[in-house]
Amino acid sequence: MIVTVTMNAAIDRSLNVPNFQRGQRHRASSGFTQAGGKGINVARALKRLDVPVIAAGLAGGRTGTRIIEELTNEGILNDFVRIGDESRTSTMVIDDTAGTATEIYEWGPEVRADELSILFEKIAYLARAADIVALCGSLPRGVDPAFYGEAVRELNRRRVRAVLDTEGEPLRRGVEAEPWLVSPNQREAESLVGQEFHDEEDFLMALDAIAELGARNVLIGHDAGAFLLVREERRTQRYQASIPRLEPRAKSGAGDALLAAYLAERAGERSPEDALRAAVATGAAATQEIGGGRFDPREAARLAAEVTVAAVEPVAG
Repeated sequence: MIVTVTMNAAIDRSLNVPNFQRGQRHRASSGFTQAGGKGINVARALKRLDVPVIAAGLAGGRTGTRIIEELTNEGILNDFVRIGDESRTSTMVIDDTAGTATEIYEWGPEVRADELSILFEKIAYLARAADIVALCGSLPRGVDPAFYGEAVRELNRRRVRAVLDTEGEPLRRGVEAEPWLVSPNQREAESLVGQEFHDEEDFLMALDAIAELGARNVLIGHDAGAFLLVREERRTQRYQASIPRLEPRAKSGAGDALLAAYLAERAGERSPEDALRAAVATGAAATQEIGGGRFDPREAARLAAEVTVAAVEPVAG
């Protein structure tokens, strides 16, 4: 069983608007709505991979009710803490004619201390039946940046593999708690290590830098593949995976599908190389569909044959 935790769940709305221009009136050619947020997207992708999963987190107001209803309609098991403030709605405007996607995110709800305490207890309860708990996404207002770090330490005490996928100060504080896996995208990793990445050496440097901060394993996704650091049996191994570039329809949520596929393979005792290959293929397939965590498993299987995975050496010095 894998449990995902979405602290800032949302209703994600995608609108297809041809020839979108700022300051003009437009009519959307189509629209699509689903429950969203990083953890929910990971849970959706795991569901498509036939992996047992429970989506947990915080949900408030009518929007929170709709989030839970949407998950239930998709057949995704869920166990959310209901909060007093309203969950957020996020909007993406997709212009296929220009190949652009404009994302607009609300701040999200303000969370009280007692609501956080209930969630912390729920995570501990669900962890009793879980192999992996993935803590995902931004933190809502009123939540201390140290929250993820505290959750990781509790999961470590319970010998449950903790996965962290967030950004900014919550990521930095969470990494220090020594999660089993940290999975930032390129922008998030650049912010964490304090420099931009321009070539393979920069990514390899970042793998080691993030591991030195506390992460036991590191997975960094980017547009054309991913880099992975794995520490097992007193050995540290590094891998690079690449795939021929596809013209994306929407990039949003592709990293969540990548992470889900990696977790699915690792939970099934697959090798790091096989897990990385499946992850990159699934992330690429997800760029061809609208909606976070959505992809065609047959397309992911086809793309896996095009993924190149190679062991790489650390950067000297």
